[in-house]
Amino acid sequence: METFDFQYPAGQPASGRVMVGVVGSGDLEVLLEPGIAGQTRVRVTTSVNGYGAVWQAQLDRLFKADAQGWPAVALEINDFGATPGVVGMRVAQAFQSLGDAAAGEKP
Repeated sequence: METFDFQYPAGQPASGRVMVGVVGSGDLEVLLEPGIAGQTRVRVTTSVNGYGAVWQAQLDRLFKADAQGWPAVALEINDFGATPGVVGMRVAQAFQSLGDAAAGEKP
């Protein structure tokens, strides 16, 4: 098991909490909660050792594409051997679910 911490610029804190995915059988879970304004913190715990550079590259690509467009979150990723494509899909799914939850709260 390895744990990595990353930090990226972001906008205002997210409006809620989200959980997507399931740890097991080559997948991962993403736990998202509001963060501190201006920054997103990502903690990755993975069962696959030696892939810190791959995680860095994958998350850099995700969060640097539109840094100011992302809400500030604390993101916890618990990985059980997911591929980079699954990582991207689950993180996008978490942010989409956050947007859906926020939209559902509006009158």
